[in-house]
Amino acid sequence: MESTASPTLSLEQRYGRLLSCSMPCGGIDFAGFLEAAGGQPRYYWENKQDSLAFACAGTALELTAWGEDRFSKIAADARLLFADALVRDGGNALAGPRLFGGFAFRGDFAPDNTWSIYAPAWFVLPHYQLVSIAGQKWLTINTQAPREEHPASLIKDLQTALRAKIAELQASPPSISEARQSALKDINTPMSYPAWKGMIERATARIRAGALNKVVLARAAELRFEAPVKIVPILRHLAANYGDCYRFLFEPRPHYAFYGASPELLADVQGKHIRTMALAGSMERGENAAADKRLGEALLSSAKDRHEHQIVVDKMRDRLAPLAASLKMPPPQLLKLQNIQHINTPIAGQLNRELGILPLVQALHPTPALGGDPRATAMAFIRELEPIPRGWYGAPVGWIDRELDGQFTVAIRSAVAQGARAWIYAGGGIVAESEPESEWEETDLKFRPMLNAHAS
Repeated sequence: MESTASPTLSLEQRYGRLLSCSMPCGGIDFAGFLEAAGGQPRYYWENKQDSLAFACAGTALELTAWGEDRFSKIAADARLLFADALVRDGGNALAGPRLFGGFAFRGDFAPDNTWSIYAPAWFVLPHYQLVSIAGQKWLTINTQAPREEHPASLIKDLQTALRAKIAELQASPPSISEARQSALKDINTPMSYPAWKGMIERATARIRAGALNKVVLARAAELRFEAPVKIVPILRHLAANYGDCYRFLFEPRPHYAFYGASPELLADVQGKHIRTMALAGSMERGENAAADKRLGEALLSSAKDRHEHQIVVDKMRDRLAPLAASLKMPPPQLLKLQNIQHINTPIAGQLNRELGILPLVQALHPTPALGGDPRATAMAFIRELEPIPRGWYGAPVGWIDRELDGQFTVAIRSAVAQGARAWIYAGGGIVAESEPESEWEETDLKFRPMLNAHAS
């Protein structure tokens, strides 16, 4: 896909003025909203630990960027976009316009067959945005107006269109067109176990030689279905089974979707306040409470897993230090999900000044939990060894509000679908003590959430 932005034109020249109106609305279900938007671009974000959730349809505007400075380019365009926006949020700023999107894992990402339409940075301002705020719902409409036109009359037209859309959605019963997934025809895992074993052995040899402290290596599986992948049943399954994860959908073109349920928060920035987490070290869940407790204690006492986790903690502290006035890191704890548990160190603090979300995303990505340490050496090693490009897997995905604050997850436990095919990804942190068989089993465990979701 080519960038929608001409390098010779400013944002003001490329786009009109952003107009946005919001109104409260009840009786509209998120899944029903997304089903009704089938055949259009769709976007979704939810996590039950927060009071905000979004389901979006259509595209009012797109921002794209290429290269290693893609973070600062998106930040600059977003700042210009929102600077003179005319927003009528109905008295609730949380209902206002947001950009949804993300970044490729690598700055030199080039679209391949799997990621054929994706850019290294791609954000969308949706045409319609359904927001749940502490259980209350608001619908927002976003559009662009020529800068020479007076916006007052256009706002009235937008409000009329918004009332009509709310009435239409409230009158329409939820569709069942995406109630069930079509049959799974085949699962193809391009990397064999012998190839994986060789890759892990090369990594541990480099680590023992002192070239690396840690590297994260991933593999993929291709799923083939009898009909195009249905997204809404997958999202329903993820909501029911992984509600404590960051669930997302980025479908900028119909039937080209990136989605998942990630347990890992990359960054949440609101003003000067920041939240993130160091997540590394994994173990399966037990069959009963006693077994689960034993496995959790074994994970916390594992020298290999604690070493891997501490690398992530230390490097995230180092990357945040120039930006943060203070940081709080409690002792490591267990983060328990349905089929897996991780060692987690929550991180919170205050920034030196209000920066917005994207400078934090740039500073943290990729964390040692998805790249390695040292960062540049690990990234070069990943390029050398992994046979399949990661695309947006393991990269930042999230949203940006008009204050340039926002929230991003690390896009693990994710899949990308194209028509009747989907690719799922899983990776593991490799340190000197890593063994190929146990790392293979760990990636099998990490495949499971998305495999099960596609069988829903």
